Amino acid sequence: MELDYIDKINAYGDNLVRLYNFDRHEALRFRQLISETIIVRNESLDLSQVGFIQRRNCNLILRISDTDTGITKKGSRKFFCDLTIESYRHMLTLLQSFCEKDTTAYQYLYDIDSHTDFLFSPAGTW
Repeated sequence: MELDYIDKINAYGDNLVRLYNFDRHEALRFRQLISETIIVRNESLDLSQVGFIQRRNCNLILRISDTDTGITKKGSRKFFCDLTIESYRHMLTLLQSFCEKDTTAYQYLYDIDSHTDFLFSPAGTW
């Protein structure tokens, strides 16, 4: 599984943080990490500490927040994803189909009016 940041993917100046190049086994491991770390233990999840995720040009830290703000950038390579527990629970639902079979489909992991989207895509496409 790889993590990267793509700047200005459209004419509106939107950006993308994506997790890509993975199979159903890695999708399941990622889903379990969110469940155990964020939902059960109420802790942040720093993707730089996850052994099976290779960072290309950024790092992403998933944090619990009182409001859904999505991904924000701090510096040139550090990103934070701030979502409520309910939004992380919904993310688990969105990840489920990737855990059941290998696919080339993709999924945005939240629907927030933000300049940076969070893409989950085995093939890296959208």
